[in-house]
Amino acid sequence: MKKLLLIICLVTISVSSTFADTIAINHFVIKENPFAKSEVAVVATDTANVIQENVNGVFTFTMNGFEEQLTFDKGTAFYRHKIDKSTFLYARHQNDKGTHSILYYVYKHDDKLSPLHISWVLLLAIPCGLVLLAYMFKRFIIIAIIIFCIFMYFNYHNNLSIPTFFQSIIDGLKGIF
Repeated sequence: MKKLLLIICLVTISVSSTFADTIAINHFVIKENPFAKSEVAVVATDTANVIQENVNGVFTFTMNGFEEQLTFDKGTAFYRHKIDKSTFLYARHQNDKGTHSILYYVYKHDDKLSPLHISWVLLLAIPCGLVLLAYMFKRFIIIAIIIFCIFMYFNYHNNLSIPTFFQSIIDGLKGIF
């Protein structure tokens, strides 16, 4: 009888441990790595930007189109690629709850990095605003085309390609629905 009770207890404990919650990263931010020069860190947060310290392990991220295995320890992982100049950084993570992506402009000044979040709304508003101004003021067409070319050159020169530009907007629109 004691053996049967012991077996039932062990089976119950083993079954209950198989239903444990999996840790998922649904929101993250990019910050300057305080331990390395010219590197950034990916920090798993909740919607209030509080660090999720229960996130530990290896997670797959796509950084600017390249798949990276980032090792999280207490909610923080270090992206071990040096940033030589100001650049766009498009980070994307896919898990069971969907795809989560974010676009940052990492501004390098002196020896510091300042990641600035770029909203997909801003990416969509600038070209749409230029088209609207060109439509409203016919004399503004040439100036709007020049500004648009400068905008596209700036994006491309700082590693924001056309597919990444549209992917960022599409991911933002998916987040609405």
